[in-house]
Amino acid sequence: MEQASRGRKPYYELTSAMVKTGILGYGGGPSVIPLIRYEAVNHYGWMEDEEFGEILALANALPGPIATKIAAYLGYRQKGTSGAIVAVIAHILPSSLAMIALLSVVGYLSSSAVVQGMIAAVIPVVAVMIGLMAYEFAERAVKGLGKPAGFGFFALSLLMLEIIQIHAAIVIIVFLAYGAFHFKAVRWLRGRLGKQGAPDDGKEDGS
Repeated sequence: MEQASRGRKPYYELTSAMVKTGILGYGGGPSVIPLIRYEAVNHYGWMEDEEFGEILALANALPGPIATKIAAYLGYRQKGTSGAIVAVIAHILPSSLAMIALLSVVGYLSSSAVVQGMIAAVIPVVAVMIGLMAYEFAERAVKGLGKPAGFGFFALSLLMLEIIQIHAAIVIIVFLAYGAFHFKAVRWLRGRLGKQGAPDDGKEDGS
């Protein structure tokens, strides 16, 4: 019995986490990401923050809703294909049922002053959650790349996305490619410097 309950626990955790994020993630994909990050990293400890950041970058580069892509990845990581199916259904089903139930009164709700006030009150909370997550990821980027390169890439990404208006997927792929090259180059350079700094056997003693 104990082993069976342990085998069911990942499904229960996936369902619980995805139902909560599906219901509370008001405002679309960007507002859901901080909630999914909390469940996956802080609450259940399925992965480290660095891995979640990598998955978020890859999910942004792929077509489709970002929240369902991350939900599918988390489910697949925990319990394979069946876990991915459970996670996606648990994430989209509550909001789908709620939307169907509210279709009959959507006209009234859209013009209700109470609902408009609720939406206006939620917007600052969502903005703070996204800003906090962005700050934490930016802090890690600066720590990994160094301050000059980190701030330079922030400016470059802003230029490419907002001014030149390059598609976000292309920008993400370019930066991922540079990140892979950067860390390989740093590792190679450290190896070369280590070899150059090592004393040559017999040369110093004979001089």
